[in-house]
Amino acid sequence: MIPRRRLGSRSSACELGPINAGPTPQTNPEAHQNEHALGFTDIYGSLTPRQISIIIIGSAIGTGLMVGTGRALSMSGPAAIIISYTIVGFAVYLVLCALGEVGSWLPKPYTVADQAFRFCDPALGFSLGWIFWLKYAVVTPNQLTAAALVVSYWVDAERVNPGIWITIFLSVIVILNFIDHRLPSRVEFYVSSFKLVVMLGLMILSTVIALGGGPDQDQKGFRYWSYPGGFGTHRHRDHGLLEKFYITCSTMSSATFAYIGSERSGIAHFPNVRKATSRAIQNTFYRIMVFHLLAITLLGMIVPQGSVSVAFSNPSSHEAAASAFVAALYLAGISVLPDLLNGCILLFVLSIANYDLYLATKAMCDLAVKHRAPAFLSRTTRRGVPIYALAVCSSTATLAYLNVNQDSTVVFGYFVDMVTMLGLLTWISILITHISFVRARKAQGIPDKALAFRARFGLPGTCLALALCLFISVTIVFDSFSFDSGVRKFDVKSFIASYISIPLYISLMVGYKLAVRSKSVDPKEADLWTDKIDLGNYRGEGRTERNSL
Repeated sequence: MIPRRRLGSRSSACELGPINAGPTPQTNPEAHQNEHALGFTDIYGSLTPRQISIIIIGSAIGTGLMVGTGRALSMSGPAAIIISYTIVGFAVYLVLCALGEVGSWLPKPYTVADQAFRFCDPALGFSLGWIFWLKYAVVTPNQLTAAALVVSYWVDAERVNPGIWITIFLSVIVILNFIDHRLPSRVEFYVSSFKLVVMLGLMILSTVIALGGGPDQDQKGFRYWSYPGGFGTHRHRDHGLLEKFYITCSTMSSATFAYIGSERSGIAHFPNVRKATSRAIQNTFYRIMVFHLLAITLLGMIVPQGSVSVAFSNPSSHEAAASAFVAALYLAGISVLPDLLNGCILLFVLSIANYDLYLATKAMCDLAVKHRAPAFLSRTTRRGVPIYALAVCSSTATLAYLNVNQDSTVVFGYFVDMVTMLGLLTWISILITHISFVRARKAQGIPDKALAFRARFGLPGTCLALALCLFISVTIVFDSFSFDSGVRKFDVKSFIASYISIPLYISLMVGYKLAVRSKSVDPKEADLWTDKIDLGNYRGEGRTERNSL
């Protein structure tokens, strides 16, 4: 075994030694060299399993929930966002079940791109790796845009240009990422712990306000479901059903954005794979039920659509909070708390921005180590920071300066549309990889009981999730339509932001196939055994079946 080398400015980011691979020949050599490098599979560093679980659960309380729900509610009504969040939440649960089955088969954590390389198609793995990086590279300026939008509650853009706030915030997160490669994970753990406390208190307070326990003593209940209505104000009464369908589809982008990053739970590795995978899936289910569905149900009870719309039409108004939760507290007549909550949300958004920059840097380093990006991007400082990858990702984060000449709410919407499609492409790739994994397992005679974790709904559930993801991808086009004086208009910029990722995704796959002349992995020859140390009684059976095919 080669001893670990101290990482310096001239070293490769991930040289932690070779893998203990068995004598089984490798189908995709590129997919297995330096697999367990200090790249994306080490995003949690030295954190304990409990701390990692806190981060995974706390990731539900992010910009999508705290800010994105305000954008969704301003475009529709409480019933529409509940329907869209439920559909997307169910799809995410099925995606994680598929990811859990594939990930738990291997004894060590592999990225979703590595899994695609190994079980499906190297071109898919290459494209997915870059899309995965691009998702976090684009979501970082989106978080900075959201932070500037949150600050506008106190200081509107006419008084202080958002570019000033973006410069301050970007400088802070770059410095935190430069100090030590383990620092962002530590910061995210402490902030995630605080998130859970704040969110629990906020949900209790929202329930009290809905029941009339606020300073205004107004028992709101489900009043806003009647007026302006569960689907908002209808513009065309003659086409009520179609209008409701359109309104619900227009919120799919915001709903999907709220769940982006859920697949990170499949990368974490714990000693007990079966128990850890099952726990990660359960935590995701509970966070969907509690932090999303329950939270937006309460939100629809305590704040009307018109009040949230103020933030996206007249940012100079004091009640124009970027977060619908802050607007709800303000409308209930509660003093001080709206400002405190807005400050907490700003902290949450900046923490997420810091962690997203960290993830983007790790993803780019991982690409470089596996020879899917220029090698110099894997070089690190003595503290283990991939300095060149950090520089590239920090430069990408400057896209947030689009706020300087445009309204922050408009730019935020464009970033949401772009990140949403990148996330959907990631989920679709995960599902395709799972289908390929199942085909390979069946072709090589590996029984279901050999799995450490099996997807709850099996292959039919994966196919259903794939259909839902494709449906959501199509419905995002409705987000490009807007109303002006009762006239429906098409936003070309929003459409381009939503769908520009698809030709890029296809171009990466086609380009890789033409350059490397790679072929899809044959199910009978898929490498299911390299690094598969804990095979139990099924190793011999699996090898015998494979050799007989």
